[in-house]
Order: sequence, then structure tokens, then C-alpha cells
Amino acid sequence: MNSFASPQTLGALPLPRTSNGKPPVVDLYSRVFDAILEQRIEASSRFTEESLAQMFSVRRSDIRGVLTQLSHQQIIVLRPNHRPRVAALNAEQTRQTLHARRLTELTLVRLACQQPQANDVQRLQELVKRERQCLERDQRGTAIRLAGEFHLALADMAGNAPLAHFLGSLVPLTSLAIAQFDASAQVYCGWREQVGIVDAVERGDAVMATGLMNRHLDQIEDMLLNSEPCQNRVAG
Repeated sequence: MNSFASPQTLGALPLPRTSNGKPPVVDLYSRVFDAILEQRIEASSRFTEESLAQMFSVRRSDIRGVLTQLSHQQIIVLRPNHRPRVAALNAEQTRQTLHARRLTELTLVRLACQQPQANDVQRLQELVKRERQCLERDQRGTAIRLAGEFHLALADMAGNAPLAHFLGSLVPLTSLAIAQFDASAQVYCGWREQVGIVDAVERGDAVMATGLMNRHLDQIEDMLLNSEPCQNRVAG
């Protein structure tokens, strides 16, 4: 039997409201991506632009734009004459993504240590704080997304736009892989390494920062490549 995304499968999302009673569109990407990471929209779900527009109380054109963005990030699969679907990553795709990410991110964290700015450091600290708060509230999907945003913010500090752009194509895939695998709770304590990374970057200690980043990526790789996937994961 086909599985269709519905308000029940998505769950109740606490959405802010505008003056006309409708949720704002500005954060629609985050809300849809969070729903995917929370597996409210699963890899096995069948949905349409119309059904998602109704669920998120937005226009179909707004949803189309978000789905296009997620398609570019390989999170959503869009094919002519087919319903959109969430990508289901396989182990080899995940392995290659993590390998490329490690090579890129170690260079970026070294560059970020060269001339750290106070406002950039504060931005990183705020992301870690929000990630911890989401974990405490059991908002797993949002915590995963914020963890990814931490790495993208760190990449912005490096001042190398091509490398930061490339990392931006890898981080969402990693977030999706984490969400689709049966991870133990301790895996999401990666914010501890993030705190250390921020401190090292603020001091300009590239050796410490890259060492902590390596450890952080080791933790993610060990979880994704050496643990069993979720029971409801669809093989890629």
C-alpha cells in the first residue's frame, strides 16, 4: 500500500504566524528540511506539491521553490511525471560524501583560524547553544540541521567561497544520512567537539582546531558506516 505524507505523518509543527494567521514563508526551507530530518516526511512517503503546500499553509509555488532547492542538494528526487520523494542514501554514497567533506573541511578550519572575527565566533557559539537546546527538547531534526549550519558558518569564516560552496553541497547530505540511520543518543553529543573547535578557532590554534574537527568527523563516520540503518529506511 502506498504511503502518502499527511498532517498525521508530518506531526504538529509549532509554526509562527503572520498577521493574517498564516505561517511565514521565509523559514519554509528550514521547516520542510526539519520535517524530513525528523522523518515526518519519510523516504517511503509519497507526496505532492499540493499536499505539502496544504500541510505547511503556503502556496504551491513556495513549496516548489523549496523542493527545487532540496533537489539541488540531492535531498529530494524530482523526476518528470513522478511524485517528489526523499532521497534514500546508500553506504557508498555516504562514504564518498564523508571523504570529500573531510578533505574540504580540514582546509577550511585551518583558514578560519587565521583571522577570526568576534562576530563570527559569536555566531558559532549561538549555533551550538541552539543545537544543545533542541537536543534538550528532543527536537532531533532541528538539532541535526543546526549542527550542519555550524559547519557552514565555520566555512564562511575561512574566506574561500569555492570551498565553502562545495561544503554546502555535502553538509545537507550528511544531515540526511544521520537522520536516516539508527544513531544512538550519544552520537548527537558532537556539540562538545564543536565547543572545543570554536575555542581553538578563537585562539587561532589551527592544530587544535583541525584535531578536534578530525575527531568530530571520525565520530560521524563511525556512526554512519558502522551502525545499522533505521528500520523504516528505504534502500537506495
